[in-house]
Amino acid sequence: MDSNSLKAFLTIVDQESFSEAAELLHLTQPAISKRLAALENQLGTKLIDRSNRQIRLTDAGARLLPHARRILDEVHNARQALSDREGAISGPLSVIASHHIGLHHLPAWLRRLNRDYPEVSLELQFMDSESAFGQMRKRTAELAFVTLSESMDQAFEVHVRWEDTMAFVVSPEHPLASLDKPGLEDLSRYDALLPEAGTATYRTISRLFLDAGLPLKIQMPTNYLETIKMMASVGLGWSVLPVSMVDDTLKVLPVPHSVSRILGAVGLRGRSLSPQARALLDIAAELK
Repeated sequence: MDSNSLKAFLTIVDQESFSEAAELLHLTQPAISKRLAALENQLGTKLIDRSNRQIRLTDAGARLLPHARRILDEVHNARQALSDREGAISGPLSVIASHHIGLHHLPAWLRRLNRDYPEVSLELQFMDSESAFGQMRKRTAELAFVTLSESMDQAFEVHVRWEDTMAFVVSPEHPLASLDKPGLEDLSRYDALLPEAGTATYRTISRLFLDAGLPLKIQMPTNYLETIKMMASVGLGWSVLPVSMVDDTLKVLPVPHSVSRILGAVGLRGRSLSPQARALLDIAAELK
């Protein structure tokens, strides 16, 4: 079974498009179609349904998919084992980072990486943590720096983790700012500015209010913490933000509930990391 044909098959599935897969692999569309056809002929079955404009796996294609990923992972691991013997830290490094980590942690790490290993060529993507896990499953990056979750898929391995302490905050002019001992009941009367449902932060706050039997008035959910900070600072509601983001535009509310989240670097379990990825992890572990 040819690895190039398997790569073509996986890329078509992941991109959900023959033309986009061809562009990603630097092939013509007829060439990528030919690779898929060769794989289907070898296996004696259709893998992708071409009967409509959408890319859909056949039953055989769905059964092949996890095996194809494992085969290409082992090809990757074999190449990595051979290159590790050379001892050089150079070459491409593809990384995904959440917007918060990208703004508040990554710059110092990349400054050190660029200083110590100038031959490393960085490919960087920014997205929310939930999207990052989906992209990692498609092998579009070696590492993702994200918010970790207790429900994280066992396919992922956490290489570095750290606690990110958070605080309840409002604008100094918000009515809640004048309360000496605000509680959840007080907060429930005002709009909440939180990330979208499904994020670790939202689940934590939602659980607090649910356990207390209190409503949570969500206004304009967004996963951009800098946007949430701006909206809170102008008095549009209260929020929960990392302590590292708090400045004089916000007031910390002494709510009697401690809130934190766990940030970390994840890779795919069973898929070897390059020397450059391990170097970045060492830097992150030191500077986090």
